[in-house]
Amino acid sequence: MSTEESYGIAAGELRQFVERIEHLEQEKKDIAEQIKEVYSESKGRGYDTKALRAIISLRKKDKDQVAEEEAVLEIYKEALGMR
Repeated sequence: MSTEESYGIAAGELRQFVERIEHLEQEKKDIAEQIKEVYSESKGRGYDTKALRAIISLRKKDKDQVAEEEAVLEIYKEALGMR
C-alpha cells in the first residue's frame, strides 16, 4: 500500500486544487495592481484618493449601517466639542 493510498489522497486532485488557488492568487495580484493604477490615474487628475477610498467603502455598506455609523460619529464629535 502506497502512502497516497493510506491517506486516501488523490495526488492529481490535490494538484488541481493547488494550481487553481495559485491561479486565483495571481489574478488577485493582477487586479490589485489594476486598482492601484486607477487610484494613481485619479490622483493625477486631481481627485483625493483618500476620499475615493472612503466613498467606495461607504458604497459597499447598507444604507442603515451607514446612517448608524454617521449618527454615532456625530454623537462622538458633539461629546468632544467638534461640532
